Amino acid sequence: MAETTGEVANLGVKEGGQRVIVYQSEGSEAVYDNAPIGEFTNMHWTALGKAILAELPEDYVQKIVDQYGLPTATENTIAEFDQLLEELATIREQGFALEDEERRTGIRSIAVPLKVEENVVGAVSISGPKERFNDSRITNELLPALKDRTNVIEVKIAYE
Repeated sequence: MAETTGEVANLGVKEGGQRVIVYQSEGSEAVYDNAPIGEFTNMHWTALGKAILAELPEDYVQKIVDQYGLPTATENTIAEFDQLLEELATIREQGFALEDEERRTGIRSIAVPLKVEENVVGAVSISGPKERFNDSRITNELLPALKDRTNVIEVKIAYE
């Protein structure tokens, strides 16, 4: 996916109420926020984390927020629990999460959850500079590529 889009592709999972990157690949045009493999961070300010949170019960999301709070990284970071719940409902409805300069200024990311037997096991994302991540490219190129790759991963997890 990184190769075909030219951007950064990430695989993340939830561990201890935080998002951790377990795999990353850089495309030829990759520009990213220097999030290394193994990095733990708040779920609410990343597309990977929000894609995972959207698949979890509200009471579990509340426990994560109680433990880690909703600290801000930029002026775009969600900082209120009700706003987070609204965002998670939107993510469930549209089938993907958007990170719009919420963790790093100038970076946008989209992510979809990885689910096996209706259980979220992680999320896959594509990240890059906001100038290249306009709504048209997200809708017409990046999101279809992301959903296709996620489906392949889910099938492999389920049947291998």
